[in-house]
Amino acid sequence: MINVVGIGEDGLDGLSPIARKVVEDAEVLVGGARHLSKVPDGVALRIDWKGGFEAAFDEIQKMDGKRVVILASGDPLNFGVGANVVRRFGAEAVTILPAPGAFSLAAARMGWPLAEVECLTVHGRALAAVNLHLAPGKRLLVLSWDGETPGKLAALLVARGFGPSQVTALGNMGGDETRRQASAETWRGERVDDLNTIAVECVAAKEAVPDAWSRVPGLPEDAYDHDGQITKREVRAVTLARLMPLAGQVLWDVGAGSGAIGIEWLRAEPNSDAFAVERDARRAAVIATNAARLGVPKLTIIEGEAPGILSAIETKPDAVFLGGGVSAPGLLEACWQALNPGGRLVANAVTIEAEQRLLAFQNEFGGDLVRLSISRAAPVGTRATFRPLKQVTQLAVIKK
Repeated sequence: MINVVGIGEDGLDGLSPIARKVVEDAEVLVGGARHLSKVPDGVALRIDWKGGFEAAFDEIQKMDGKRVVILASGDPLNFGVGANVVRRFGAEAVTILPAPGAFSLAAARMGWPLAEVECLTVHGRALAAVNLHLAPGKRLLVLSWDGETPGKLAALLVARGFGPSQVTALGNMGGDETRRQASAETWRGERVDDLNTIAVECVAAKEAVPDAWSRVPGLPEDAYDHDGQITKREVRAVTLARLMPLAGQVLWDVGAGSGAIGIEWLRAEPNSDAFAVERDARRAAVIATNAARLGVPKLTIIEGEAPGILSAIETKPDAVFLGGGVSAPGLLEACWQALNPGGRLVANAVTIEAEQRLLAFQNEFGGDLVRLSISRAAPVGTRATFRPLKQVTQLAVIKK
Protein backbone atom coordinates (compact mmCIF):
# COMPACT_ATOMS: atom_id res chain seq x y z
CA MET A 1 0.00 0.00 0.00
CA ILE A 2 1.20 3.49 -0.87
CA ASN A 3 0.24 6.38 1.41
CA VAL A 4 0.20 9.90 0.01
CA VAL A 5 0.34 12.39 2.87
CA GLY A 6 -0.41 16.07 2.45
CA ILE A 7 2.00 18.20 4.46
CA GLY A 8 2.14 21.96 4.93
CA GLU A 9 4.84 24.48 5.75
CA ASP A 10 4.34 23.68 9.45
CA GLY A 11 5.74 20.19 8.82
CA LEU A 12 5.02 17.26 11.12
CA ASP A 13 3.45 19.52 13.74
CA GLY A 14 0.60 20.32 11.36
CA LEU A 15 -0.31 16.68 10.67
CA SER A 16 -3.08 14.74 12.34
CA PRO A 17 -1.89 12.02 14.76
CA ILE A 18 -2.76 9.32 12.20
CA ALA A 19 -0.92 11.03 9.33
CA ARG A 20 2.11 11.74 11.53
CA LYS A 21 2.39 8.10 12.59
CA VAL A 22 2.15 7.00 8.94
CA VAL A 23 5.09 9.29 8.09
CA GLU A 24 7.14 8.25 11.12
CA ASP A 25 6.61 4.54 10.35
CA ALA A 26 7.58 4.85 6.68
CA GLU A 27 10.25 2.53 5.29
CA VAL A 28 10.44 4.52 2.05
CA LEU A 29 9.87 8.28 2.01
CA VAL A 30 9.26 10.01 -1.32
CA GLY A 31 8.90 13.71 -2.13
CA GLY A 32 10.48 16.93 -3.21
CA ALA A 33 13.43 18.39 -1.35
CA ARG A 34 11.21 20.95 0.45
CA HIS A 35 8.85 18.28 1.76
CA LEU A 36 11.55 15.79 2.68
CA SER A 37 13.38 18.48 4.67
CA LYS A 38 10.39 18.73 7.01
CA VAL A 39 10.90 15.14 8.25
CA PRO A 40 13.94 14.43 10.46
CA ASP A 41 16.40 11.86 9.13
CA GLY A 42 15.61 8.32 10.17
CA VAL A 43 15.80 4.78 8.88
CA ALA A 44 13.56 5.37 5.88
CA LEU A 45 15.06 5.21 2.40
CA ARG A 46 14.51 8.57 0.65
CA ILE A 47 13.56 9.08 -3.01
CA ASP A 48 13.13 12.53 -4.53
CA TRP A 49 11.63 13.88 -7.76
CA LYS A 50 14.92 14.98 -9.34
CA GLY A 51 14.59 12.49 -12.17
CA GLY A 52 10.89 13.20 -12.68
CA PHE A 53 7.75 11.45 -11.49
CA GLU A 54 8.06 8.37 -13.69
CA ALA A 55 11.63 7.64 -12.62
CA ALA A 56 10.61 7.89 -8.96
CA PHE A 57 7.55 5.71 -9.62
CA ASP A 58 9.80 3.07 -11.19
CA GLU A 59 11.80 3.01 -7.93
CA ILE A 60 8.60 2.77 -5.87
CA GLN A 61 7.52 -0.18 -8.03
CA LYS A 62 10.56 -2.08 -6.75
CA MET A 63 9.57 -1.51 -3.09
CA ASP A 64 6.74 -4.05 -3.06
CA GLY A 65 5.86 -5.01 0.52
CA LYS A 66 7.47 -1.94 2.08
CA ARG A 67 5.66 0.94 3.75
CA VAL A 68 5.92 3.68 1.11
CA VAL A 69 4.90 7.25 1.99
CA ILE A 70 4.78 10.02 -0.61
CA LEU A 71 4.79 13.57 0.75
CA ALA A 72 2.77 16.17 -1.15
CA SER A 73 1.61 19.74 -0.72
CA GLY A 74 -1.66 20.11 1.19
CA ASP A 75 -4.41 18.28 -0.67
CA PRO A 76 -2.57 15.85 -2.98
CA LEU A 77 -5.54 15.48 -5.35
CA ASN A 78 -6.05 19.22 -5.90
CA PHE A 79 -3.51 20.02 -8.65
CA GLY A 80 -1.10 17.81 -6.70
CA VAL A 81 0.97 14.68 -7.22
CA GLY A 82 -1.84 12.44 -5.95
CA ALA A 83 -3.49 12.20 -9.36
CA ASN A 84 -0.22 11.00 -10.93
CA VAL A 85 0.22 8.38 -8.21
CA VAL A 86 -3.32 7.04 -8.65
CA ARG A 87 -2.91 7.01 -12.43
CA ARG A 88 0.26 4.92 -12.15
CA PHE A 89 -0.62 2.50 -9.34
CA GLY A 90 -4.44 2.48 -9.27
CA ALA A 91 -6.79 3.86 -6.62
CA GLU A 92 -7.04 0.51 -4.80
CA ALA A 93 -3.28 0.60 -4.06
CA VAL A 94 -3.19 4.17 -2.77
CA THR A 95 -4.43 5.85 0.41
CA ILE A 96 -4.64 9.66 0.38
CA LEU A 97 -4.30 11.57 3.66
CA PRO A 98 -4.92 15.24 2.77
CA ALA A 99 -4.08 18.36 4.75
CA PRO A 100 -5.47 21.88 4.18
CA GLY A 101 -4.34 22.88 0.69
CA ALA A 102 -3.26 26.23 -0.70
CA PHE A 103 -6.77 27.10 -1.83
CA SER A 104 -8.30 26.44 1.60
CA LEU A 105 -5.53 28.37 3.33
CA ALA A 106 -5.74 31.30 0.90
CA ALA A 107 -9.53 31.48 1.17
CA ALA A 108 -9.17 31.54 4.96
CA ARG A 109 -6.59 34.34 4.81
CA MET A 110 -8.80 36.38 2.48
CA GLY A 111 -12.09 35.59 4.22
CA TRP A 112 -13.57 34.33 0.94
CA PRO A 113 -16.12 31.49 0.77
CA LEU A 114 -14.22 28.84 -1.14
CA ALA A 115 -17.34 27.65 -2.99
CA GLU A 116 -17.67 31.12 -4.57
CA VAL A 117 -14.08 31.32 -5.82
CA GLU A 118 -12.54 30.08 -9.09
CA CYS A 119 -9.48 27.95 -8.22
CA LEU A 120 -6.78 27.79 -10.90
CA THR A 121 -3.16 26.85 -11.35
CA VAL A 122 -0.43 28.31 -13.55
CA HIS A 123 2.23 26.09 -11.97
CA GLY A 124 3.88 24.62 -15.05
CA ARG A 125 1.02 25.91 -17.22
CA ALA A 126 0.47 28.90 -19.45
CA LEU A 127 -0.46 32.12 -17.66
CA ALA A 128 -2.88 32.86 -20.52
CA ALA A 129 -5.25 30.22 -19.11
CA VAL A 130 -6.33 32.86 -16.58
CA ASN A 131 -7.95 34.83 -19.43
CA LEU A 132 -10.81 32.34 -19.53
CA HIS A 133 -11.91 33.34 -16.03
CA LEU A 134 -11.70 37.15 -16.14
CA ALA A 135 -15.00 38.87 -15.45
CA PRO A 136 -15.98 41.89 -13.32
CA GLY A 137 -16.65 40.89 -9.72
CA LYS A 138 -15.06 37.46 -10.03
CA ARG A 139 -12.65 36.16 -7.40
CA LEU A 140 -9.73 33.96 -8.37
CA LEU A 141 -7.22 31.91 -6.40
CA VAL A 142 -4.20 31.02 -8.53
CA LEU A 143 -1.41 28.60 -7.66
CA SER A 144 1.77 30.39 -8.73
CA TRP A 145 4.76 29.14 -10.69
CA ASP A 146 7.38 31.28 -8.89
CA GLY A 147 8.03 34.64 -7.26
CA GLU A 148 7.65 36.54 -10.53
CA THR A 149 4.19 35.16 -11.33
CA PRO A 150 2.19 37.77 -9.34
CA GLY A 151 3.85 40.59 -11.29
CA LYS A 152 3.21 38.85 -14.61
CA LEU A 153 -0.41 38.24 -13.67
CA ALA A 154 -0.81 41.89 -12.67
CA ALA A 155 0.50 42.93 -16.11
CA LEU A 156 -1.95 40.56 -17.80
CA LEU A 157 -4.84 42.06 -15.83
CA VAL A 158 -3.87 45.59 -16.87
CA ALA A 159 -3.63 44.54 -20.52
CA ARG A 160 -7.10 43.02 -20.35
CA GLY A 161 -8.73 46.13 -18.87
CA PHE A 162 -8.72 44.95 -15.25
CA GLY A 163 -6.10 47.36 -13.87
CA PRO A 164 -8.02 48.23 -10.65
CA SER A 165 -8.23 44.54 -9.66
CA GLN A 166 -6.80 43.77 -6.24
CA VAL A 167 -3.91 41.32 -6.32
CA THR A 168 -2.69 39.63 -3.13
CA ALA A 169 0.36 37.34 -3.05
CA LEU A 170 0.20 34.99 -0.05
CA GLY A 171 3.61 33.43 0.57
CA ASN A 172 4.66 30.38 2.64
CA MET A 173 1.19 29.88 4.12
CA GLY A 174 1.33 27.79 7.27
CA GLY A 175 4.99 28.68 7.85
CA ASP A 176 6.82 32.01 7.88
CA GLU A 177 3.97 33.75 6.06
CA THR A 178 4.26 36.84 3.91
CA ARG A 179 1.55 38.94 2.28
CA ARG A 180 1.74 41.59 -0.38
CA GLN A 181 -1.27 43.40 -1.80
CA ALA A 182 -1.79 46.11 -4.43
CA SER A 183 -3.96 46.86 -7.42
CA ALA A 184 -2.76 45.31 -10.67
CA GLU A 185 -1.98 48.75 -12.13
CA THR A 186 0.17 49.79 -9.16
CA TRP A 187 1.93 46.44 -8.70
CA ARG A 188 5.70 46.81 -8.84
CA GLY A 189 8.02 44.24 -10.35
CA GLU A 190 9.93 43.06 -7.29
CA ARG A 191 9.92 39.33 -6.67
CA VAL A 192 7.91 37.72 -3.87
CA ASP A 193 8.38 34.31 -2.20
CA ASP A 194 8.52 31.51 -4.77
CA LEU A 195 5.96 29.49 -2.79
CA ASN A 196 2.92 31.70 -3.18
CA THR A 197 -0.76 31.65 -4.03
CA ILE A 198 -2.34 34.67 -5.69
CA ALA A 199 -5.77 36.03 -4.77
CA VAL A 200 -7.40 38.27 -7.39
CA GLU A 201 -10.59 40.29 -7.04
CA CYS A 202 -11.46 41.30 -10.61
CA VAL A 203 -12.41 44.95 -11.07
CA ALA A 204 -12.81 46.47 -14.54
CA ALA A 205 -11.27 49.83 -15.36
CA LYS A 206 -13.92 52.54 -15.78
CA GLU A 207 -12.21 54.08 -18.78
CA ALA A 208 -11.82 50.81 -20.69
CA VAL A 209 -14.04 47.99 -21.89
CA PRO A 210 -12.60 44.89 -20.21
CA ASP A 211 -11.43 42.08 -22.46
CA ALA A 212 -13.83 39.54 -20.98
CA TRP A 213 -16.27 37.30 -22.79
CA SER A 214 -19.07 34.94 -21.82
CA ARG A 215 -18.29 31.24 -22.02
CA VAL A 216 -21.58 30.64 -23.83
CA PRO A 217 -20.80 29.77 -27.50
CA GLY A 218 -21.34 32.42 -30.12
CA LEU A 219 -18.74 35.10 -29.40
CA PRO A 220 -18.78 38.09 -31.76
CA GLU A 221 -16.41 37.92 -34.71
CA ASP A 222 -14.34 40.81 -33.32
CA ALA A 223 -13.35 38.64 -30.36
CA TYR A 224 -11.00 36.97 -32.85
CA ASP A 225 -8.23 37.93 -35.20
CA HIS A 226 -9.25 36.54 -38.59
CA ASP A 227 -9.05 37.07 -42.35
CA GLY A 228 -12.74 36.44 -42.96
CA GLN A 229 -12.45 32.66 -42.59
CA ILE A 230 -14.60 32.41 -39.49
CA THR A 231 -17.93 30.78 -38.77
CA LYS A 232 -20.39 33.59 -38.05
CA ARG A 233 -21.47 33.84 -34.43
CA GLU A 234 -25.11 32.77 -34.96
CA VAL A 235 -24.07 29.71 -36.98
CA ARG A 236 -21.26 29.02 -34.50
CA ALA A 237 -23.70 28.90 -31.58
CA VAL A 238 -25.87 26.37 -33.45
CA THR A 239 -22.80 24.37 -34.45
CA LEU A 240 -21.48 24.10 -30.87
CA ALA A 241 -24.93 23.03 -29.68
CA ARG A 242 -24.83 20.12 -32.14
CA LEU A 243 -21.22 19.23 -31.29
CA MET A 244 -22.21 19.04 -27.59
CA PRO A 245 -18.98 19.73 -25.63
CA LEU A 246 -18.59 17.24 -22.77
CA ALA A 247 -15.92 16.78 -20.10
CA GLY A 248 -13.08 14.50 -21.11
CA GLN A 249 -14.08 14.40 -24.78
CA VAL A 250 -12.05 15.35 -27.85
CA LEU A 251 -12.92 17.61 -30.78
CA TRP A 252 -11.28 17.76 -34.18
CA ASP A 253 -11.88 21.15 -35.85
CA VAL A 254 -10.84 20.39 -39.43
CA GLY A 255 -10.11 23.43 -41.57
CA ALA A 256 -10.03 25.57 -38.45
CA GLY A 257 -9.55 29.03 -40.02
CA SER A 258 -9.54 31.34 -36.99
CA GLY A 259 -9.87 28.44 -34.54
CA ALA A 260 -13.21 29.72 -33.25
CA ILE A 261 -14.99 26.35 -33.03
CA GLY A 262 -12.18 24.61 -31.15
CA ILE A 263 -11.70 27.62 -28.88
CA GLU A 264 -15.37 27.85 -27.94
CA TRP A 265 -15.55 24.06 -27.43
CA LEU A 266 -12.78 24.41 -24.79
CA ARG A 267 -14.30 27.55 -23.27
CA ALA A 268 -17.63 25.75 -22.86
CA GLU A 269 -15.98 22.65 -21.34
CA PRO A 270 -12.41 23.34 -20.09
CA ASN A 271 -11.94 19.70 -19.06
CA SER A 272 -12.08 18.56 -22.67
CA ASP A 273 -9.50 18.62 -25.48
CA ALA A 274 -9.50 20.04 -28.98
CA PHE A 275 -7.32 19.82 -32.08
CA ALA A 276 -7.43 22.60 -34.67
CA VAL A 277 -6.33 21.33 -38.10
CA GLU A 278 -5.29 24.10 -40.48
CA ARG A 279 -3.19 23.94 -43.67
CA ASP A 280 -2.30 27.64 -43.83
CA ALA A 281 0.71 28.55 -41.65
CA ARG A 282 -0.41 32.16 -41.16
CA ARG A 283 -3.85 31.09 -39.99
CA ALA A 284 -2.30 28.49 -37.69
CA ALA A 285 -0.29 31.28 -36.01
CA VAL A 286 -3.45 33.37 -35.65
CA ILE A 287 -5.26 30.42 -34.06
CA ALA A 288 -2.54 30.25 -31.39
CA THR A 289 -2.94 33.96 -30.66
CA ASN A 290 -6.73 33.67 -30.44
CA ALA A 291 -6.55 30.63 -28.17
CA ALA A 292 -4.20 32.37 -25.72
CA ARG A 293 -6.19 35.61 -25.62
CA LEU A 294 -9.45 33.74 -25.03
CA GLY A 295 -7.99 31.62 -22.23
CA VAL A 296 -7.55 28.20 -23.84
CA PRO A 297 -3.81 27.90 -24.69
CA LYS A 298 -4.22 24.12 -24.37
CA LEU A 299 -5.77 24.02 -27.87
CA THR A 300 -3.55 21.75 -29.98
CA ILE A 301 -2.82 23.12 -33.46
CA ILE A 302 -2.06 20.65 -36.26
CA GLU A 303 -0.64 22.28 -39.37
CA GLY A 304 -1.20 20.32 -42.55
CA GLU A 305 -3.60 19.27 -45.29
CA ALA A 306 -6.61 17.11 -44.44
CA PRO A 307 -7.46 14.32 -44.83
CA GLY A 308 -3.81 13.20 -45.03
CA ILE A 309 -2.67 14.98 -41.87
CA LEU A 310 -5.46 13.43 -39.79
CA SER A 311 -3.56 10.16 -39.46
CA ALA A 312 -0.91 12.06 -37.45
CA ILE A 313 -3.42 12.71 -34.64
CA GLU A 314 -3.20 9.78 -32.23
CA THR A 315 -6.22 10.81 -30.14
CA LYS A 316 -9.47 9.82 -31.82
CA PRO A 317 -12.31 12.35 -31.69
CA ASP A 318 -15.68 12.28 -29.97
CA ALA A 319 -16.77 15.18 -32.15
CA VAL A 320 -15.64 16.46 -35.55
CA PHE A 321 -16.43 19.78 -37.17
CA LEU A 322 -15.92 20.47 -40.87
CA GLY A 323 -16.37 24.13 -41.69
CA GLY A 324 -14.76 24.05 -45.11
CA GLY A 325 -13.48 21.62 -47.68
CA VAL A 326 -16.53 19.38 -47.33
CA SER A 327 -16.39 18.56 -51.04
CA ALA A 328 -12.70 17.52 -50.84
CA PRO A 329 -12.41 13.85 -51.91
CA GLY A 330 -12.33 11.48 -48.95
CA LEU A 331 -12.48 14.14 -46.22
CA LEU A 332 -15.94 13.37 -44.86
CA GLU A 333 -15.24 9.65 -44.98
CA ALA A 334 -11.88 9.99 -43.19
CA CYS A 335 -13.45 12.03 -40.39
CA TRP A 336 -16.34 9.58 -40.07
CA GLN A 337 -13.98 6.61 -39.90
CA ALA A 338 -11.87 8.27 -37.18
CA LEU A 339 -14.88 9.26 -35.08
CA ASN A 340 -15.44 7.25 -31.88
CA PRO A 341 -18.74 5.36 -31.56
CA GLY A 342 -21.39 7.69 -30.20
CA GLY A 343 -19.46 10.66 -31.58
CA ARG A 344 -20.95 13.63 -33.39
CA LEU A 345 -20.00 14.88 -36.84
CA VAL A 346 -21.14 18.36 -37.83
CA ALA A 347 -20.38 19.77 -41.28
CA ASN A 348 -21.32 23.17 -42.72
CA ALA A 349 -21.59 23.91 -46.43
CA VAL A 350 -22.17 27.10 -48.41
CA THR A 351 -21.57 25.88 -51.99
CA ILE A 352 -23.87 23.72 -54.11
CA GLU A 353 -21.12 21.11 -54.54
CA ALA A 354 -20.63 20.87 -50.77
CA GLU A 355 -24.38 20.62 -50.22
CA GLN A 356 -24.52 17.71 -52.65
CA ARG A 357 -21.80 15.92 -50.69
CA LEU A 358 -23.73 16.40 -47.44
CA LEU A 359 -26.93 15.09 -49.01
CA ALA A 360 -25.15 12.01 -50.33
CA PHE A 361 -23.52 11.43 -46.95
CA GLN A 362 -26.87 11.78 -45.16
CA ASN A 363 -28.46 9.26 -47.54
CA GLU A 364 -25.82 6.72 -46.49
CA PHE A 365 -25.32 7.46 -42.78
CA GLY A 366 -28.39 9.42 -41.69
CA GLY A 367 -28.45 12.52 -39.51
CA ASP A 368 -30.18 15.89 -39.59
CA LEU A 369 -29.82 18.26 -42.53
CA VAL A 370 -30.89 21.87 -41.91
CA ARG A 371 -30.46 25.20 -43.66
CA LEU A 372 -29.53 28.25 -41.58
CA SER A 373 -30.46 31.66 -42.93
CA ILE A 374 -29.24 34.71 -40.98
CA SER A 375 -29.87 38.38 -41.76
CA ARG A 376 -28.31 41.29 -39.92
CA ALA A 377 -29.63 44.84 -39.81
CA ALA A 378 -27.39 47.31 -41.64
CA PRO A 379 -27.70 51.01 -42.56
CA VAL A 380 -28.87 52.06 -45.99
CA GLY A 381 -28.43 55.81 -46.20
CA THR A 382 -30.42 57.27 -43.32
CA ARG A 383 -32.45 54.08 -42.85
CA ALA A 384 -31.74 50.42 -42.16
CA THR A 385 -32.50 47.12 -43.78
CA PHE A 386 -31.68 43.46 -43.21
CA ARG A 387 -28.77 42.11 -45.21
CA PRO A 388 -28.66 38.31 -45.54
CA LEU A 389 -25.48 36.37 -44.84
CA LYS A 390 -24.62 33.35 -46.96
CA GLN A 391 -26.99 30.49 -46.27
CA VAL A 392 -25.38 27.57 -44.47
CA THR A 393 -26.48 23.97 -44.91
CA GLN A 394 -25.60 21.94 -41.86
CA LEU A 395 -25.37 18.19 -41.43
CA ALA A 396 -25.33 16.79 -37.88
CA VAL A 397 -25.04 13.03 -37.47
CA ILE A 398 -24.26 10.71 -34.54
CA LYS A 399 -22.16 7.62 -35.18
CA LYS A 400 -24.09 4.64 -33.84
